Amino acid sequence: MSTILEKIVATKRLEIEKAKAICSLASLKSKLSSAPPLRDFHAALAGHPRIRLIAEVKKASPSKGIIREDFDPVAIARAYQAGGAAALSVLTDRDYFQGDLAYLTQIRNTVDLPLLRKDFILDEYQIVEARVAGADAVLLIAECLSAVELMHLYRISRDLGMHALIELYEPDNLEAVLATGCPLVGVNNRDLHTFQVDLHHTIRMKESIPGDRCVVGESGIFTAADAKLLFDAGVQAILVGESLMRQPDITQAVQCLLGNA
Repeated sequence: MSTILEKIVATKRLEIEKAKAICSLASLKSKLSSAPPLRDFHAALAGHPRIRLIAEVKKASPSKGIIREDFDPVAIARAYQAGGAAALSVLTDRDYFQGDLAYLTQIRNTVDLPLLRKDFILDEYQIVEARVAGADAVLLIAECLSAVELMHLYRISRDLGMHALIELYEPDNLEAVLATGCPLVGVNNRDLHTFQVDLHHTIRMKESIPGDRCVVGESGIFTAADAKLLFDAGVQAILVGESLMRQPDITQAVQCLLGNA
């Protein structure tokens, strides 16, 4: 039986081919010259005295369904910025997360924070797409890519001046992630095959990640105590979506999470 991740990847490959049929990679690249100036996603997260938040604009997920009914991506992005988020992650997958690349462009025109395109990136086309839309960084998921593909896509992102956040769950993928030299390593506390969550997974993985990498804890982070637990373990940043998206006052929720309330 296919896992959720395998189904998503299969759908994504079809989506990429359809996009290429509408607009070729060469045509897409011709739009790069009009892409907005890059913002430094890495600098927003690394080397700060307090934990840094990548706040996620996320309407739905395969495991939880609709997370926020009154979904206004621009208003949410503004609320995140007002609350003290360091950067934003924008879900752009349509079929499983009800996202859209257009949301990223709309947000880019509204807030000053660096933006991450969060999607299931499998092809150069998606990275160029992200840059044209106004992304400063892309998420690369080790569980979706071979070591060769991971290195290739990371280099493409860097050639475009973008940063990448390389995420993993399985410890067996750590060697390939570190081999890219990427300074941003995300550890997902959610097993993307089963969608089960364990907050301590990041802490255990952190012990095997060199100190010169900025570690980002992802998934299962709900409270200021969760954030402090990770920061005390040497995790410099967290990526949080669901727990913030469910709150009536998103700005206040960010402040509470960061201990600023």
